[in-house]
Amino acid sequence: MEPIRKDEIDAQECGSVTPKSKPCPRPKPGEAAGGCSFDGAQITLLPIMDAAHLVHGPIACAGNSWESRGTLTSGPSLSQYGFATDLNDTDIIFGGEKKLRDSINYIAERFAPPAIFVYATCVTALIGEDMDAVCKEAAERLAIPVIPVNSPGFVGSKNLGNRLAGEALLQYVIGTGEPEREIPLGVNLIGEYNIAGEMWDIEKLMNSAGITLMSRITGDARYKEITWAHRAKVNMVVCSRALLGLAKEMESRYNIPYFEGSFYGAKETTYSLRQMAFLMNDREMERRVDRLTEREESRLIQDLRPYRKLLKGKKAVLYTGGVKSWSIISALKELGVQVVGVGTNKSTEDDVRRIADRVGDDTEYIPEGGASRIIKTVRERKADIMIAGGRNMYVAMKEQIPFIDINQERHKAYAGYEGLLRLAKELTYSLANPIWKLAASPAPWDKEDPYDH
Repeated sequence: MEPIRKDEIDAQECGSVTPKSKPCPRPKPGEAAGGCSFDGAQITLLPIMDAAHLVHGPIACAGNSWESRGTLTSGPSLSQYGFATDLNDTDIIFGGEKKLRDSINYIAERFAPPAIFVYATCVTALIGEDMDAVCKEAAERLAIPVIPVNSPGFVGSKNLGNRLAGEALLQYVIGTGEPEREIPLGVNLIGEYNIAGEMWDIEKLMNSAGITLMSRITGDARYKEITWAHRAKVNMVVCSRALLGLAKEMESRYNIPYFEGSFYGAKETTYSLRQMAFLMNDREMERRVDRLTEREESRLIQDLRPYRKLLKGKKAVLYTGGVKSWSIISALKELGVQVVGVGTNKSTEDDVRRIADRVGDDTEYIPEGGASRIIKTVRERKADIMIAGGRNMYVAMKEQIPFIDINQERHKAYAGYEGLLRLAKELTYSLANPIWKLAASPAPWDKEDPYDH
């Protein structure tokens, strides 16, 4: 296998770019469109399934964010409990630190978790709660980590919350434990949240090549495995916009090389596996990865043949953000689907550059505008299908156009080789559904009666 240099990657062919790109830009305070910092921090940390997650604030902060993503677990489910201090008017006036202390004590006694994450909210930050001091005192008294996550919603967007959660992991978790046995070829996956079980498909592929998944940060994770993430040989950043800073800091502190990649599409998946092997500098590993990827791609070509015939030439409008804004385009291109419109409202400059490398000059960029702008693009570009988040499903229904849910609420896994086949099936089923012809035809009572003549 030819060596892959980190600074000389053919983005069009390999499906990635130089890993030394910039992390997400710092948003303006209060710029919380698409989710606030509190929500973003929970998105990153809630997939640590055996830990307790306590929201210090009014009950609405916990209720509005509870179970909003399709992250799945293979074991513990403590993180799915909706713990909250439930501050009321009296607590806000006189302070809620006693209530926070009592809540931590209750969780520790009742559930005995390996760690407790405590989240600040807008209310507790504004009234000046000393959450750090309460967490530190509780950790010393209870002899378990009690970790403050200072990401109140008003400080910025969801992506800033992701980054603040990564900083909390660096400060309080990573480097505090050691694995029970040495893991010579371990890889950390950063920014993969096991949406619809995608992590399990990825881990199966890695195991087939002899690569050990050392720490999941944080899909289907266990607290202890994140404590020894500093012993990995390679970091792969799956969601570059959110947690690139975490990988950069781990490279600085622990000398762990990293790269940015994706598992959406066969080419992206092959690149990611080959890059893992290359950065480990293990020749036998590279040979195993080559054999695995060649076998999987050959099998996938045969399995996709009937779906490619139906999908070739179809037009799609893709409205998502971050890593999916460009990686899903690669997967669609492999299926013969042309992207005629793409959302960029949550994308960095690097994401937009990757989009430009993968689409034609006539593709329309949708930086903002919401439902009305999406419908306008669908009509003008004569799109056959809309691929977006679940909140846009009703836009597609109103427009009577096939729809696929691609965001975190979905129930289908599209990562890896099997995921691409699954995506092809879902696209075909949606496009071929007879409901669309039925919906476009006149109602029975509006049809002309042949006996009237």
